Amino acid sequence: MLFLYYRLYTSSTLLGYLVNLSQTSVLKSIRKLEPIVNQVLPTPLKQHQKIRRLQTIAEVQNMFSGFEAFVDATEQEIPRPKNKRKRKTHYSGKKKKHAVKTQLTVNKQGLIVHKSPHAKGSTHDYALYNHSHPKLPKDVTFKLDLGYVGILRDYPGLKVVVPFKKKNPGRGKMGVKAEPLSLEQKLFNKLLASALVVVEHSHSRVKKFRVFGEEFRNRLKNYDRMTDIVCGIVNFRISGTLIV
Repeated sequence: MLFLYYRLYTSSTLLGYLVNLSQTSVLKSIRKLEPIVNQVLPTPLKQHQKIRRLQTIAEVQNMFSGFEAFVDATEQEIPRPKNKRKRKTHYSGKKKKHAVKTQLTVNKQGLIVHKSPHAKGSTHDYALYNHSHPKLPKDVTFKLDLGYVGILRDYPGLKVVVPFKKKNPGRGKMGVKAEPLSLEQKLFNKLLASALVVVEHSHSRVKKFRVFGEEFRNRLKNYDRMTDIVCGIVNFRISGTLIV
């Protein structure tokens, strides 16, 4: 019943009709099932704890093929908040809607090894990274998009690859265009974008579950548990193992 609800995200009335339960019983059953299912699935938290215990180079390479990890954030629409302050903080200028944002870190196989708690829709990707980021072995290189450009300055000891960005000519220079990127820089950005497709595929996999892909109608206090379970299901599909 829980997987059916997550996959289709139907109303509790329809789901109750399908499983022959009352609307109240459906919601209570889902809340009881969630912590039980969460215990056995390979959730991002469990994967991250497993990574922290890696000791040898061979173990790191087995988890991170090519010693690469990919990070990106995704947004999910929420209903328009009644509170005026929340309407402002949760408004996403990118989506032009009220939303919450979650950051995923994956390896080359698409296994989700870290997931941040949800943040307000107005939160910048790099601000979200500063608030919650994975602690991976020092040999692993992070590959990110333009939303994380400041990471090179603030984390000098971290192995990071980010795209080249046109330099803004600065204030007081209206009409002056930014210097274009060289052919080598454009080629580098293109190759990096191709590599980052793996994290976009992970976003696509989790959003196939409509509870993660459509407007989230439930209370936000239950949001992180939902995303943990959905990411755990995706990880189970990739790894084929449960944690008992």
